[in-house]
Amino acid sequence: MRRLWLLFAQTVTIALALFFVYTAVQRPAPNSGAPAAPAAGRPTVLAEAMPPSPGSYRTAAGRAMPAVVNILTTKAVRKRHPLSRDPFFKRFFDDRDEEDDQNSLGSGVIVSPQGYILTNYHVVEAADEIQVVLPDGRKAAAKMVGTDPETDLAVVRIELDKLPVVALGQVEQAKVGDVVLAIGNPFGVGQTVTMGIISALGRNNLHINHFENFIQTDAAINFGNSGGALIDTQGNLLGINSAIYSQTGGSVGIGFAIPVSTARNVLEAIIKDGHVVRGWIGVESQEITPELARSFSLDRDSGAIIAGVVRNGPADKAGMKPGDILLSVDGKPVKDTNEMLNLIAQLSPGGQSTMRILRKSRESELQLTVGKRPPAKK
Repeated sequence: MRRLWLLFAQTVTIALALFFVYTAVQRPAPNSGAPAAPAAGRPTVLAEAMPPSPGSYRTAAGRAMPAVVNILTTKAVRKRHPLSRDPFFKRFFDDRDEEDDQNSLGSGVIVSPQGYILTNYHVVEAADEIQVVLPDGRKAAAKMVGTDPETDLAVVRIELDKLPVVALGQVEQAKVGDVVLAIGNPFGVGQTVTMGIISALGRNNLHINHFENFIQTDAAINFGNSGGALIDTQGNLLGINSAIYSQTGGSVGIGFAIPVSTARNVLEAIIKDGHVVRGWIGVESQEITPELARSFSLDRDSGAIIAGVVRNGPADKAGMKPGDILLSVDGKPVKDTNEMLNLIAQLSPGGQSTMRILRKSRESELQLTVGKRPPAKK
């Protein structure tokens, strides 16, 4: 009897053990990674992408980067043997010159769905061929639309579909200390984004361009960045990267960009007329220095001294003379020679303008007919 009882107990124990093992195998393990079946009537929630961390500018960069392109230019350079210019040895050389291709690189910004691209004049200057490479890998030959050497800007165009376009920002609202990003192709390593702040606004008298109103930034700008984009933290275009101050050729934290306001005016003028039309009155000017102020017994440090007047030019015909101080143009005050140059350039050739001058401590107004600014010498 005792044996039967032990046999029964062992049989029950084994059966219970088998039951628990079967139950455990059928039940899903916790945190196994297998998606649980959605409850009836409840939608399945998929995992969302991580939002940008505080201080990240990936959204701004992502908006602008597709519209910043690489520009490759080719220029045929003729090579002559040094002795080919010597009268004695010249007869031993034929008239044909060897030709070699000189390549350079830069950047550009697509600003129109029609394929218009803003870049620097010095990037495409005298180029025989221009090729544009988009970040998505597409390539296209570019056609020169027009150039403006006086602002170091140029417009080229490509024929491609579904082009990304950068949004133009409001540089008038930018302030010193604002964070900016520079996008370009430095040293040909590929598209690169660097970060900095606006160090200064309205930089001029740098003798880089004829018309200067630069945004200064400490965002790294190097060889190959020329023509690239300077954007704000929303991805809007603030300027076209143009130049750096450096004694080594690399970035030292002093870079300059042409404001988008200037670039927009140049773009519209080139698309309309093929070149930029500016006003001109035919004068040479110089700044009012403390020494000149004492010499002329002036009680002011604003305005521009007329140092020379072009004979039979608009200013000469209106009666302006060397030594006059230009105070305002059509009621807009002239702070210095740079301000004077910009105000006159904005005038429409053929139109009438009122110039207020100071001559021998007496103020007067002159009416003149605005001329057309001669093309800059390249």
